[in-house]
Amino acid sequence: MKDCREFPRIEIVVATRNPGKFKEIEAILAVDSARFLSLKDFPGIPEIIEDGNTFAENALKKARTVARLTGRIAVADDSGLTVDALQGRPGIYSSRYAGENASDEDRCRKLLKEMESIPEGKRGGAFVCAAAVASPGEDADVVEAKWQGTITFAPRGANGFGYDPIFYIPEMNQTVAELAPAEKNKISHRAQALEKLKNALSKFLASLP
Repeated sequence: MKDCREFPRIEIVVATRNPGKFKEIEAILAVDSARFLSLKDFPGIPEIIEDGNTFAENALKKARTVARLTGRIAVADDSGLTVDALQGRPGIYSSRYAGENASDEDRCRKLLKEMESIPEGKRGGAFVCAAAVASPGEDADVVEAKWQGTITFAPRGANGFGYDPIFYIPEMNQTVAELAPAEKNKISHRAQALEKLKNALSKFLASLP
């Protein structure tokens, strides 16, 4: 008997090899007619050098490069933590702040060490996310969002990734790593940016033959 179930005909590539980030983006965008792929599905694509001066420049570069190399619509983000007391660091260098091969724990430890003399009340910061979508023809759009919070004195929570255990959201009375993933996906910087990106993505999908 012929299987009459409908399968997604559109493939969208999320320009990341990070499984945590991939799951977040897939869950937030949730395009029913599409199948999401990550860069793990394209092992031949080399590392994309993030040499932009802003989150938006890096997100656009990744989306355009992946769209061109895969021949599919690509979504990319560049996100990071900016800390007021550190003049905006680590910023666009968030993922490389403790070295190229450092773990999330290494990065959190380095940041807390730098901030050990900063008192409560002066530990404000923000998670920033720029999200971009690009077509193989390199048409592209980019949006940005911020999530305000403060830096804790020690890690708390086991969910999430990156700097989540040391980023405290006052109105939630929790660190990001203490939030349930579904809750984080509703209010995070990435969620806010991807919600803004949905309109642009819809236009790109509508333009497909």
